[in-house]
Amino acid sequence: MIGQRHHTTTEWSMAVSATLHCLTGCAIGEVLGMAIGTAAGLSDSVTIALAVVLAFGFGYALTVRRVVRTGLSWRQAIRIAFVADTLSIAAMELVDNVVLVAVPGAMDAGLTSGTFWLSLAFALAVAFVVTVPVNRWLIARGRGHAVVPHAGH
Repeated sequence: MIGQRHHTTTEWSMAVSATLHCLTGCAIGEVLGMAIGTAAGLSDSVTIALAVVLAFGFGYALTVRRVVRTGLSWRQAIRIAFVADTLSIAAMELVDNVVLVAVPGAMDAGLTSGTFWLSLAFALAVAFVVTVPVNRWLIARGRGHAVVPHAGH
């Protein structure tokens, strides 16, 4: 029983860590995409698409950078990033953008509006909370960030 509890606690700890990593890449891409789309006056759907593409790009890039530091090749690192991050980023982006669209006025608010920035922060926070169990599920099955090698380990 104690061993199982430790295993479960470790999985949740790993899941939170993996989700924070995912949130970093997603937030960079999401904020850039939303800011660029809003500043350029792009439609909501184009702005969201841009934000999602950038979120995936930054999310994968952060993992690739970390994996290459362990000594693996770029090709291996890219493969690991796709395996480790795709479901996590997809879950985070889905939730983030659904929440953002659901907040009244968020998509119409300008870059100087508190509504824009608070809605974006709120959407990312909700996405984080929803994505932690997704990462825990992946890790428990030996997938997601469980497959990412770490330097020094």
